[in-house]
Amino acid sequence: MKILSVVGARPQFVKLAPIAHEADARGVEHVIVHTGQHYDPVLSDVFFDDLNIPTPDVHLGIGSASHGKQTGAMLAALDDVFAAHQPDWVVVYGDTNSTLAAALSAVKMHLPVVHLEAGLRSFNRRMPEEHNRVLTDHAADLLLAPTQAALELLAAEGLADRSVLVGDVMTDVLLKVRDAVRAAPPAAGDGVGEPAGEYYVATIHRAENTDDPARLNAIVDALAALDRPVVLLAHPRLVAKAQDAGISLEQGAIRPRPPLPYPGLVRAAMGSRGVITDSGGLQKEAFLLRVPCTTVRTETEWAETVSLGWNALVEPGPELMAAATRPAPPATAATPYGDGHAAARVLDELQQHAANPAHLVDQPRH
Repeated sequence: MKILSVVGARPQFVKLAPIAHEADARGVEHVIVHTGQHYDPVLSDVFFDDLNIPTPDVHLGIGSASHGKQTGAMLAALDDVFAAHQPDWVVVYGDTNSTLAAALSAVKMHLPVVHLEAGLRSFNRRMPEEHNRVLTDHAADLLLAPTQAALELLAAEGLADRSVLVGDVMTDVLLKVRDAVRAAPPAAGDGVGEPAGEYYVATIHRAENTDDPARLNAIVDALAALDRPVVLLAHPRLVAKAQDAGISLEQGAIRPRPPLPYPGLVRAAMGSRGVITDSGGLQKEAFLLRVPCTTVRTETEWAETVSLGWNALVEPGPELMAAATRPAPPATAATPYGDGHAAARVLDELQQHAANPAHLVDQPRH
């Protein structure tokens, strides 16, 4: 069996790691294609090093552009890649422009597509990620859901016949990195410069929070007014948008820092009083680490984090400040995101269906 993974952004590199390791352990041929959607080394190359992911076989170098131009450039470039490699499966991850472009290119070339992390929904059609998720799920041949809730949402959309619950591969990675971080002393540059339990970790990067100067200013004002230092891991998008709007990121409680390598991010979150973010992945990682999370959004794909009390959805301003300083919720032993062995189930499904993918490819798409 030959599989081809298409990735392009930080969360996808994390999801790729356990798949790459499991494929290698089973002797499965695995081609890795990097679209270049995240082209900053801190958001790209460092993840391959930290997570021991093989160097990509193909790097498209697409870079930044508007959604349409970026997706179109990827789509054009991937046709030739797929034609050259002819994989048994094209594996797409998550909800980025790289995900949608790879799914569309593969479907047009009659190559079986599997969507890893299928079935997530925010029900916010303003989010480009929501468009990418829905379109990819309805185009793909095999849908691997990370949670029972995601599986039920796929069934509600008429996709039950090609959907399987496998668990969340990010749980696989997070648990291993957490254990490694606990066992090892901090590396140089791996810390945040604040005492454990006496700081917050924050990340803000989504367009709905950064592109509106008034909203961004309200977020920054709330972070600056918090009762403990806020280690703001400043995504390049945030830095650029704040500069354009004339908003200083270094004020009050805020301590701007560059983005951290993944083990450093895990260590920083583990030592924090709480996480403040608009990232989907970090909400879930905070829950798995049992760190309270405050999410600057009106909805989340990871509803379990909210229902279990470990995540609060807020608007900028006093609501953000109140949520960030709330007491930690009651302890829970719930494992809605799996047991850390999702990658093995993914490879099991791919190997099971690889011998006869036609029954999947020929199914009607809704």
